[in-house]
Amino acid sequence: MKPDALYKEYTECQLCPRNCGMNRIACETGVCGESDQLRVAAIEAHFGEEPPISGIHGSGTVFFSGCSLKCQYCQNHQISHDGMGRIITVTDVVNRLEQLVSHESIHNVNFVTADHFFPHTIEIVDLLAERDLLIPIVYNLSGYQSINSLRLIETSADIYLPDFKYSDADIAAQLSRCRDYPAVAIDALAEMVRQKGFLNNFTTNDESCDIATKGVLVRHLILPGHVKNSLDALSTLFIEFGANLPISLMSQYYPTQLFKQPELNRGITSEEFQQVYSHVLELGFNHVFVQFPESHAPERPFLPDFQRAKPFVGNAKSDNSE
Repeated sequence: MKPDALYKEYTECQLCPRNCGMNRIACETGVCGESDQLRVAAIEAHFGEEPPISGIHGSGTVFFSGCSLKCQYCQNHQISHDGMGRIITVTDVVNRLEQLVSHESIHNVNFVTADHFFPHTIEIVDLLAERDLLIPIVYNLSGYQSINSLRLIETSADIYLPDFKYSDADIAAQLSRCRDYPAVAIDALAEMVRQKGFLNNFTTNDESCDIATKGVLVRHLILPGHVKNSLDALSTLFIEFGANLPISLMSQYYPTQLFKQPELNRGITSEEFQQVYSHVLELGFNHVFVQFPESHAPERPFLPDFQRAKPFVGNAKSDNSE
């Protein structure tokens, strides 16, 4: 039976900073586009995360339908914008994850873009624990989260894998309709760090192999034509959290449609990547994963197609390297 108090979050939904206040139980939908019916596009062992997350056997990713941010350029646009996915029960999700643990030895459970379904994820985690499936729980998030919602999942989460997309409010407004993203995301990251600290595999002697079990790793995707946004975003992270914050610099951007902004109709150039990468080195971050552009061209293994049974072609090991 659904825990009534938990699922009341959907009656006047304020799970994300949009604070739509929609009664999703009555099938009203806000920015995320979802009712209270859990919808999922894929559940699989995924190897495209950073090494401490994917490891050898993969991360047990649950790709939720809908999104509260809906960036124009979303690489998962089929599920965030186009509504792809199917209604599924919590028990079905738990059963599938149990299969992945038993048959593929996944290192963790990885909830991708889950904030509009936080109550469901809490129940999933509780049921996994009842079955003694006590592997780390990863929340793979946009960075645009409310403090109250993060506190709702504090005892369910082990690892936070958030983005920090924008330092520029104008770009945030243009591309994600959330001018407040920079301020909201910094507060959200601070709350995640307060809860879990930095990714704990970096406290060991073998950083390249150990699987993380707790902590925060922050991702930043370089956008073509927006180098200054990246430079300022990384500077902000360094100032706010210091040199020991683990970060992941991502170059995988690929246009998923024809945009009005011409710069978004191409990938990043080697010159753009080098400017941002050089800045990371100059700032002095101690723990950096880098997705070099040449590591994924021209196959684009990080651009999924959720019409396939396996959305990521080959689902090969991550090209992120420390």
